[in-house]
Amino acid sequence: MEANRLLQKSFLAGTALAATLLANAGASPARAGAPQYTPLFPPGTAVTEQIQYKQSDGTLVTLMGMRPVGRHAREPWNNTQEASGLYYLYPSFYFQNRTYGIEIHDHVAAGGNSIEFFLRVNNGTFDGTTFSLFRNVQDSNVTGYGWALNTGFNNPTQNNLPICTAGQPLQDCEIVVDSNWRTSPHSKLQLGDKIELAPAEFLARLPNTQTAVIDGGGSRYYSFEQLYVVGQGLRPWYGIAPRLDSAPLPAAPLLGGDTTVSYNYSSEPYRAFEQMANNIGIENSQRFVEGRRLFHTSFLTGKHSEFTDENPVFTAHIGQRGPRFNQASCVACHVGEGRNPATGVGTPLDVMDILAGAPSTDGSRVPDPFYGFAVQQDTSVKNAAYYGATIASYTVGARTLADGTAVTLRQPVYKFYGPVPKLFSVRQAPQLIGLGLLEALSEQTILALAASPSENSDGVHGIPNFVTNPETGQTQLGRFGWKAAKESLRHQAADALMNDIGVTSPVFPSRNCEHGTANCQTAQTVAGVDETELERFSQYLGLLGVPAQRSLQSGYPDGVFVPAIHDVNPAQIANGAAVFQQLNCTACHAPTLVTGATHPLAELRNQTIHPYSDLLLHDMGPGLADTLAEGNAQPQMWRTQPLWGLGYLPYVQAGTVLGDAKTVRYLHDGRARSLLEAIEWHDGEAKNSRQRFEALDATTRADLLAFLNSL
Repeated sequence: MEANRLLQKSFLAGTALAATLLANAGASPARAGAPQYTPLFPPGTAVTEQIQYKQSDGTLVTLMGMRPVGRHAREPWNNTQEASGLYYLYPSFYFQNRTYGIEIHDHVAAGGNSIEFFLRVNNGTFDGTTFSLFRNVQDSNVTGYGWALNTGFNNPTQNNLPICTAGQPLQDCEIVVDSNWRTSPHSKLQLGDKIELAPAEFLARLPNTQTAVIDGGGSRYYSFEQLYVVGQGLRPWYGIAPRLDSAPLPAAPLLGGDTTVSYNYSSEPYRAFEQMANNIGIENSQRFVEGRRLFHTSFLTGKHSEFTDENPVFTAHIGQRGPRFNQASCVACHVGEGRNPATGVGTPLDVMDILAGAPSTDGSRVPDPFYGFAVQQDTSVKNAAYYGATIASYTVGARTLADGTAVTLRQPVYKFYGPVPKLFSVRQAPQLIGLGLLEALSEQTILALAASPSENSDGVHGIPNFVTNPETGQTQLGRFGWKAAKESLRHQAADALMNDIGVTSPVFPSRNCEHGTANCQTAQTVAGVDETELERFSQYLGLLGVPAQRSLQSGYPDGVFVPAIHDVNPAQIANGAAVFQQLNCTACHAPTLVTGATHPLAELRNQTIHPYSDLLLHDMGPGLADTLAEGNAQPQMWRTQPLWGLGYLPYVQAGTVLGDAKTVRYLHDGRARSLLEAIEWHDGEAKNSRQRFEALDATTRADLLAFLNSL
């Protein structure tokens, strides 16, 4: 009880501090008032790459980025649950000489009658690249793939052979389409017509082999199958009758707006969090894969996490892991770009973060005198002390729902092998989808969601966290991390590199930054990632697409196996969404937001998204409190966690087609083993919503959970 009173006193002090800051800014603390802050992306920020524009005559130009994949989008066909495709796979050598794009000039949008497709190679030369268009659903034999038009980019400067090189004139590799091949006979192209696009890249190869001349990797690949709607552009799609024909997804399931990843029919739900934004640009596709390579590289061996013996070693990063660390790569903690592996009693916590700190007179976060800002649990130094931590046991409680269902609640008790930090917070690694969209939200959009308790019947009062940019010293709005303590993906990535792997960057050029040393920004640097690589990290995280909500039934033919991931009940999901609203869960989990127009990645601008988060801090009650404050975020205050991707977690974390709910953990420290447990831990501002949930009958509760699992 005394500990709870201290936590409550600390929370009230933090709330008072926030109110003072807001009042000093000349605005009401109950509204969007804030201290003087610098926008993350001010007006006039230039785009990294255009992705769509209109020419002076009205021609619509769309830039479609592509990467290599293993097979087609609808394979395997007529499969069993255990079968898995290769469509989402990143084959070896994917990060070099293999990304490209199609520049689409839609003259129909300008009143013309044709569409030009130009092949643009990012690096090197393609030799033999093909292009398939218009999925031939009129043919009953078409199953996993089959198109009405198959052709190549025949280059007149290369004896009409399909050889295309980076930097060549656009018209050298061109295909013109002037009729709709989905109809029989072909008809004139019209606004709204659907065109499926399936390019496949080939590289020059050594004689009698499939080995690429340029780098010794593979030479033949497939690529993403996109849906182009005449006069509009690329659209995320799902499969309808007959035979999973392509159709644009309606607005509601587009959780990430135009970045949303289409429905997947290759039975690879475990790779759902690793995919590019659907609207990614041509050059950005190369930036994306370069960032992914870094994310999957060991900073000890330089080896890639996939095809370890085939992919080239990233020699520049061999041996850069710090003397103290948690893991050697980013993907070691973010399984499949998802969460860290599940932990339990006796499990080492070196796949999680343990933030550390010490009490201060002004309430600011200061480093722990022993650990600094984080407990780096492992070491490569011979005979050095081990600072690991585990879960020693759980304190167990329970709640009983109105229908008699008992829910067990477990709170972890930790064991430290080194000194116990003065203050600490154990955090699990969250999934990474949609981060760029959250970064693209304007400060005004987020601050407008802050409301006083009197404006919400449940007394919900989200407050912003303002943080100091470690490079500029400017005050900016926090967005990332469990307590919104990072203002940008750049800061978030640099912090993880430093505190989890011991790798330096332009943000934290010295390992002294781990301990909050005053001159760490100017101290002698240790080799780590450079400025371009840190940009690639940020661009990769920013362009990870959000899977579409699975709230629609797909048009599988009779006799074709429907995987569990697509075996959905739209009516049940719709009812669950209504219940979510009725419980007032949306007071924190804001369902719909619109991104701003200033992010450097054009893909993320002006997108209507459904993250189910307000990115604000909320008091979640003493049961979820730790002992560490970060800025305005007091120990029992947490940023509203986005809910997109919830239903994919059992697949991503298990890394299998079947999935396994036992591999998933919820809440900041992973204490909850199910969504039911996670909801029952909600207290504080969420108490009234939780109590309404507890009163639901079993059928209505199942509807709500079906809705959450559709996200």
